[in-house]
Amino acid sequence: MHDKKTYKIKGMHCASCASIIEKTLKKVEGVESVEVNYGNESAKIAFDSSKTNLDVLSGKTEPLGYSIVKPVSHEKMDMSAAEMGMSADEHAAHTGIGQSKKEKLLEISQQRNGVLSVIPLAIISIFSMGWDILSQFKVVAEQPAVVADFFYVLLPIMATYTLFVVGKPYLLGVYRFLRYGKANMDTLIGIGTSVAYIYSFIVMAFATQLKPFMGSLHTYYDVTIVVIAFIAFGKYLEAKSKLKTGDAIEKLLNLQAKTALVIRDGKEVEISFNDVVHGDQIIVKPGTKIPVDGVVVEGGSFVDESMITGEPMPVEKNNGDNVVAGTINTSGTFTFKATKVGSETLLAHIVKMVEEAQGSKAPIQALADKISGIFVPIVLVIAFLTLGIWLIVGSQYLGFSQALSFGLTSFVGILVIACPCALGLATPTAIIVGVGKGAREGILIKDAATLQKLHSVTTVVMDKTGTITKGKPELTSLKNYSKNDDQKVIAIISGLEKKSEHPIAHAIMQYAKSKNIEPSQVEAFESLKGKGLKGSVDGTEYFAGNVKLISDLGISFDTKGLEVETQQGKTPVILSTKNEIVAIIMVADAIKPEAIEAVKNLHKLGIKTVMLTGDNKNTAEAIAREVGLDEVVAEVLPDDKLKKIKELQAQGEIVAMAGDGVNDAPALAQADVGIAMGTGTDVAIETAGITLLHGDISKIVKAIRLSKLTMRGIKQNLFWAFIYNIAGIPIAAGLFFPIFGWLLNPVFAGLAMALSSVSVVSNSLRIKTKKL
Repeated sequence: MHDKKTYKIKGMHCASCASIIEKTLKKVEGVESVEVNYGNESAKIAFDSSKTNLDVLSGKTEPLGYSIVKPVSHEKMDMSAAEMGMSADEHAAHTGIGQSKKEKLLEISQQRNGVLSVIPLAIISIFSMGWDILSQFKVVAEQPAVVADFFYVLLPIMATYTLFVVGKPYLLGVYRFLRYGKANMDTLIGIGTSVAYIYSFIVMAFATQLKPFMGSLHTYYDVTIVVIAFIAFGKYLEAKSKLKTGDAIEKLLNLQAKTALVIRDGKEVEISFNDVVHGDQIIVKPGTKIPVDGVVVEGGSFVDESMITGEPMPVEKNNGDNVVAGTINTSGTFTFKATKVGSETLLAHIVKMVEEAQGSKAPIQALADKISGIFVPIVLVIAFLTLGIWLIVGSQYLGFSQALSFGLTSFVGILVIACPCALGLATPTAIIVGVGKGAREGILIKDAATLQKLHSVTTVVMDKTGTITKGKPELTSLKNYSKNDDQKVIAIISGLEKKSEHPIAHAIMQYAKSKNIEPSQVEAFESLKGKGLKGSVDGTEYFAGNVKLISDLGISFDTKGLEVETQQGKTPVILSTKNEIVAIIMVADAIKPEAIEAVKNLHKLGIKTVMLTGDNKNTAEAIAREVGLDEVVAEVLPDDKLKKIKELQAQGEIVAMAGDGVNDAPALAQADVGIAMGTGTDVAIETAGITLLHGDISKIVKAIRLSKLTMRGIKQNLFWAFIYNIAGIPIAAGLFFPIFGWLLNPVFAGLAMALSSVSVVSNSLRIKTKKL
């Protein structure tokens, strides 16, 4: 029996953790494939359950510091925590979050406390190290004896706290490397800082005995403190940015109605939606959510289906029409028969699709993390070889004591200068600055992987409603055929529509309100079902409605011109008397003013544009032509949107998806980069990697430019970080000593390490000054 599921993983700290887990699990008999996603801390594992099981797999990863979380069934989507015998946070974990929010917040709080405690120590250390280095160059006077003695006592105390309390994860990285041969960034940091600490402790403890053998008795406690402070700060910021990874599933589940009003034994009974069975007759009153999928059997109403179709106009429902769980009844009361319940509903299907898309592997693994597995042993081999060569070869020319002094100096110098502070900062500092700049521009970026991926996007797919258009019906045009002025016409029609519950009436009333037009007083009001309204204003009888109403009145008018506009997605409201047309008002979901310019700018970047919409083909094509889109796919459901994204990806396209509705959530999760409109639903926002405030799609272009700018900064940072390591290690090893007499004192190794960090941070800060 084959089992393929996505599991949450606890204990992941960097992209190389994902590589370690993959390699470990692939060695287990029965495991067919493993995809570990560091971005959302999950693993998609396919295995033969007759040969292995989840306990065996978790047993392989736990000694390495990673645990696989057993999933809880989603069969009953909204059972309360108490019903499931869980705490509130365990229930949050049940909804798709591997680690409960309480655990995450506790972890972040601990990281923040560690950072806050170590930053002052780092500042003191930098001050001490800077003074010492500058005095070597005669820039400042040497430290007075009392100051030197003060730092001599203070630095080891601070370094001990920093290494064994704040730096505990890095020491564990060293332990696991020694025990299991698995190395990640924690291992690199742990070795560099602990060697600097141990060397300093030995020099301090045995200063008298070592003085005859070693010319320099310099300590490197400050190096230990500064490196751990920088890295801990970066990890804290990363943890904060990933806090809401699993919120999309929670938000989706919250859309589910909690109860259902069913007819049992001829009586209306309110029950939990979990207890609804196929064939139940369910009554839905105005303003309530529809609990399960079904078919209307009695009554009628307008239902807001925007969470499924993304379209703003509520849809009229009558006998035989389908209704969907989670949608909202806006006006009348109706009864429907349950056809799909529990995990069969469309809402449950959307939840499943989002989970699967989020669990698929799409993180960008930083170069620094990729090389860490081989970097650690190479640096250690170089360090020990250097010490051995100094002792063997150096003793013949310099004598043993001098060779030992130079050998130990080179050994520590290599490990200090190879300590990956700049390598560890290269990506996070650029990301931190880039994300901060994005926030100021109204571009909210959820994680580093999203910002990294965005620069290589080749196709931008956009939902129509709420993304390209404003997402709500509004009055777009008025053709006045009467002797009255426009204000009078609006006053008359808003007076009639004031008593209507139809969504179009709200658009007309909103327009009248925006123009400060008071609706006329209407007498003898009457609703004409399926046609419109009628009523008297100042003794004149007026009619407001659709084409059928005007045809029934026997009034002739230009139907062809009206059909053209109707095919473009506009809904006409015709105001007339018994004998003639007074005005024709068009109501539509208007295109956002910035949409056309945004598409032009995307084309300038060489990016293809595609529109996906649940709206009808004629409307979609008319809008696509006006905006200038390359391709349009209309009349699609959430499943179809997801398929289209997969199809583009299969063609080699790097896809960004921009949307605002729950119906867009699966496509947003599947896309290489999901972009949500800030004016959209919480689910779309939580599923997407990027949110554009105010729903301004022109910010998509700025977000792509920001990504390209940030990626350029990251590459420059990595270049400088490697240059320091590549150039520094040979000098620290004494490779140039026989030729030029160069030997890098660990003090200057510390300076080089500090300079590499400063150059990386300074280069990252340049991103702030660039215009998007």
